[in-house]
Amino acid sequence: MAAWIPLLKAALPYVTQIVATAVPAFTSKPDPGQSNEVVAQQIAELQSAATQNAESIHVLAEKLQQTIEGIDGAAMNLQKQLRFYKRLMYASLSFSTAALVVAVVAIVY
Repeated sequence: MAAWIPLLKAALPYVTQIVATAVPAFTSKPDPGQSNEVVAQQIAELQSAATQNAESIHVLAEKLQQTIEGIDGAAMNLQKQLRFYKRLMYASLSFSTAALVVAVVAIVY
């Protein structure tokens, strides 16, 4: 769960930017005679918003990729530590078993 916190922190500014640009502020329609100009301006605003969305999504995807790579690196590091601690546990189990055998032999003889 804690691994997703950096992802959320990195993604939230871009998500708000995407949402803000996805709803373009259209100009009001003044007269029916000028509707072609207004439609052209609205189309330009939509194209601009789509371009900004694509750029924001690209940046968000890069951040997501970096975060996932970081999580993978941390997971590999944890696996290495886990192998080390398992080896350490087996070594201590071996030494304690040997000590128990020596103690039993010392008590018997």
